[in-house]
Amino acid sequence: MSLKMLSLAQLSQKMLMNKRVVSSLLLLPLWSNLVLGQEYNSTQLQQQPNQPGLVALPSSLNSVVRNLANMPEKRVAPTIDNAEDFDLKLPGFLNKNKTLAILLDYDGTLAPIADNPNKTVMPITTEVVLNKLAKHPNVFMAIISGRGIKDVQNRVGISGIMYAGNHGIEIERPDGSRHDYQLPIEVQENYTKLVKELRANVEKNNAWVEDKRVSLTYHYRDTPLDIKESQKQVAVKIIESHGFRANQAHEAIEAKPPVNWNKGEAALFILKQQFGENWADDVKVVFAGDDTTDEDAMRLLQGVGKSFRISTDPQIQTFADFRLSRQDLVSDLLKWLSSAYGL
Repeated sequence: MSLKMLSLAQLSQKMLMNKRVVSSLLLLPLWSNLVLGQEYNSTQLQQQPNQPGLVALPSSLNSVVRNLANMPEKRVAPTIDNAEDFDLKLPGFLNKNKTLAILLDYDGTLAPIADNPNKTVMPITTEVVLNKLAKHPNVFMAIISGRGIKDVQNRVGISGIMYAGNHGIEIERPDGSRHDYQLPIEVQENYTKLVKELRANVEKNNAWVEDKRVSLTYHYRDTPLDIKESQKQVAVKIIESHGFRANQAHEAIEAKPPVNWNKGEAALFILKQQFGENWADDVKVVFAGDDTTDEDAMRLLQGVGKSFRISTDPQIQTFADFRLSRQDLVSDLLKWLSSAYGL
């Protein structure tokens, strides 16, 4: 059935199946008019003759409903368990004559999670293949991390590639030029207060605050188990009381500023800056990450690239195209890319 011709029951069911649509301000008027039976302008919404219960949507709303079917959804993604799975499950995806853009998270992706973020190290095999790919003329590479940009640059240590720190708020090109997302003055002031309050109240029992200048991470991995949850909840309340977003990470809470900028927006910005508005027509894109903050990039790249979520949870809901069942499969992913480009 055409999207222009939907029964009220069908439209209601479609919207109920998508929580984001129900909460959308754009569709709330349509929802109230169609579902709650309020009167709608007859020139915009008309009963179809000889077809009881069917309505014609105006063209502007028809395009919105059409987009419903294409909205990214989280689901249990196909799993990659070994190196051979890349060829088996992505046949024909790579083309050595076409530019490849590789966008990667650092912690939990390029480097295994450690009990302290200062102890994370990339495996030698990953470092070697990463350096080879970074030098290929048909390969573009960017590291998009929650760490501060200087920190992740020092840890990866590859020149000639793009880096984004603080979930993309800081971006530095290979030539050293920068794009920093400008936070409102009020947000900057609240951040200073946030750091101070967290350190005064919950930087104890082996928990600590990682201050990254515009965002922070509250680490509680080593906090005693019997008080870990309660202390974490206090930290979450403090973070949210200052207007920041509290995102769960690995034994940590990421405090992100309340702005419409994240790893997904940063990924799109980087691709547009590097390849222009029509980048999706000209570039093969691969993204890999292991955390909830990486889902923003996986969501925006769904359908225009291939993304990989590293997780041991077989039932995890993700926007990614594939789940890597182990962190060390990232090295196999990079080797697969390297082999396709003759390295």
